[in-house]
Amino acid sequence: MHAMQYAITLPADYDMQIIRDRVRTRGHLLDDFPGLGLKAYGIRERGVDGAPVNEYAPFYLWAEPEAMNRFLLGDGFRGVVRDFGRPAVRNWQGLFHRPGPAAGALPRAFTRRTVTLAEDADPATVIAQAIAGHEELATTEGVHTTALALDPRRWELVHFTLWADGVPRSAGDRYQVLHLSAPGTGLLGEGQQW
Repeated sequence: MHAMQYAITLPADYDMQIIRDRVRTRGHLLDDFPGLGLKAYGIRERGVDGAPVNEYAPFYLWAEPEAMNRFLLGDGFRGVVRDFGRPAVRNWQGLFHRPGPAAGALPRAFTRRTVTLAEDADPATVIAQAIAGHEELATTEGVHTTALALDPRRWELVHFTLWADGVPRSAGDRYQVLHLSAPGTGLLGEGQQW
């Protein structure tokens, strides 16, 4: 599994209905994309749920790295580049994935929290503790899906959780989910992946 996200920060006065319409008319195009586990079409609106900016920032869990490459080099991403410029694309190695009790519901939000490992920390110990936290989180009412991934270049963990409702403030940056494409969630595996 690979996690991926790009964020397109938009002007403070940007009409976010443009992004809503874009997702409404194009979001379904990845509903059957081979190798994609899931894509949460996320936005933040300045002043809503503590968001400091307007942002379009979809989050992906890829079951196959080749599929991620096909997407980034294909027509779908060309449309993003054409309309917004080429954003930096962050990606992380998957460590853990598990559906939660609300996996059958449509998620309304996702949270993303990044944590940099301390210089003197043992990565295996920190990751084991983070996985234990996600194991517990995966049993929480309202959790659709939770995942943990690592960027070994920065020694940074990304905590990603889809929520059907009731997002705790401590969960991280909150994004409204406009659409969920989930053609290959069964291919993502469950539990620890290292």
